[in-house]
Amino acid sequence: MANLKDLRARINSVKSTRKITQAMKMVAAAKLRRAQQQAEAARPYAERMERMLGSLGAAVAGNPDAPKLLVGTGRDAVHLLVVVTADRGLAGAFNTNVGRFARNHIRELEAQGKTVKVITVGRKGAAYLKRELASRVIEEITYMGKKRVGFEEADALATRITAMLEAGEFDVCTLIYNRFRSVIAQVPAAQQLIPTVLPEAAAAPAAGEAQAWYEYEPDEATILAQILPKNLAIQIYRALLENSAGFFGSQMNAMDNATRNAGEMINKLTLTYNRTRQANITSELIEIISGAEAL
Repeated sequence: MANLKDLRARINSVKSTRKITQAMKMVAAAKLRRAQQQAEAARPYAERMERMLGSLGAAVAGNPDAPKLLVGTGRDAVHLLVVVTADRGLAGAFNTNVGRFARNHIRELEAQGKTVKVITVGRKGAAYLKRELASRVIEEITYMGKKRVGFEEADALATRITAMLEAGEFDVCTLIYNRFRSVIAQVPAAQQLIPTVLPEAAAAPAAGEAQAWYEYEPDEATILAQILPKNLAIQIYRALLENSAGFFGSQMNAMDNATRNAGEMINKLTLTYNRTRQANITSELIEIISGAEAL
C-alpha cells in the first residue's frame, strides 16, 4: 500500500493534469466555434460550384479534347490519395479513424492491382501511414506553426496536384478527410477529385422535372479552363475546413472526458488517502494505549 506522501503527490499530480485538460477543453471550444462557422459557410459555395461544373462538364465530357481535370487520363492504373489529418493529437480517435480509413482504401486498391501514391496533409496522418505503408507516401505536408490554414494553402496543393496530373504521375485522385457532422460526430469520407464526378442531376433530370438550359459566354471549354483549377482548390479548402472543425470538436470531447476521468481519479485517491491516514492514526493510538497499559 502506498504511503501518505506518495498519495499526496499523486493527488496533486492528477489535479495539475485536470487543470491542463480543462484549459485545453476551453481553448478547443473557442476555436471550434469559428472553425464550425467557416466549414458550414464553405459548404454552399462548394456545392454550388460542383453543380455549375456538372452543368458545364456534361456538355464537354464526351469531347476528345476535354480537360484532364474533368475526364482524367482515361486510365485507372495509378491512384493518388490526398489524406488530410491534423498536425496535433490529444483528440481521441480523430486521426486514427481517418488513418485507418485511408489504409483500408489503399489495401482495397492494391488488391485490385492498382498502384497507389499518397500525399499526407498533417503530421499525424503521415506518422500513421508510414508505419505500414511508408513506400506509398511520396510527400508530406504540414501546417505546424500556422495559426489558421487559408485558401492559399489549398490553392498551392491544388497546383501541385495539377502539375502531377499534367506530368502523367497518376490517373485518379481521391481526397480523404474527416467530414464534420456535429461536435460529437466526425465521419471519414473519400471524395474523388480527378476525374471530376459529375452530379447525376446534371446528366439526367428527374422524371417530371424541367430541364434547365444555360447559355455561356464565352464557350464552355474556356470557362472550364478557369473553373476546374478553382474548383479543385475549393474542394480541398472545404476538406481542410471540415477537418479543422472536426479536430477541435473531437479534442473538446476528449479533453472533457479526460477532465471527468481526472476528477473521478482524484475522488478515489482522496478516499484511499483518508482511509490510509485513518488506519495509521488508529495504529498509533493502539500502540500508545498498549504502551500505557504496559506501564
